[in-house]
Amino acid sequence: MRIGQGFDVHALEEGIPLVLGGVTIAHDKGLKGDSDGDVLCHAVIDALLGAAHLGDMGTWFRSDDPMVSGARSLGLLERAWLLVQERGFALVNLDVTVVTEVPRLADVRGQMEANLARALTVAASQISVKAKTTDQLGFLGRREGMAALAIVLLEERIIHAGGIARPPG
Repeated sequence: MRIGQGFDVHALEEGIPLVLGGVTIAHDKGLKGDSDGDVLCHAVIDALLGAAHLGDMGTWFRSDDPMVSGARSLGLLERAWLLVQERGFALVNLDVTVVTEVPRLADVRGQMEANLARALTVAASQISVKAKTTDQLGFLGRREGMAALAIVLLEERIIHAGGIARPPG
């Protein structure tokens, strides 16, 4: 068994669609980033890669890579998951917390869990998405950005000697 944790934060900016867990959410601001800025997917990617000892998101999806510019983060998650599977791991469960004052996420939480489950080829019951506020404290409380924290539990299914996956370049 391997545990990985991931964290991501992005600034909110007007004129950008808000995407979380692959769901486009009606909001006056979106997350600024090289891709679609989906902090939830980015935190999950880092948790998966960390648990599999494959580095972090920047190792595989560099900000100067034209394929990352404007990319769907859910697609990047699918690519990261393939790398983790190459190393012989299966997902036991994923727990994600999005930290934001607004918008409220209760109505789209199930859709985010379904998107993540589909991307990770697991049952939705293995995925948990939660939302918390900072009670208006700090830059998150002032609605200047959003953050996400993810924890994954992987089970090694294939015994390997060093693995297959290597970073690009």
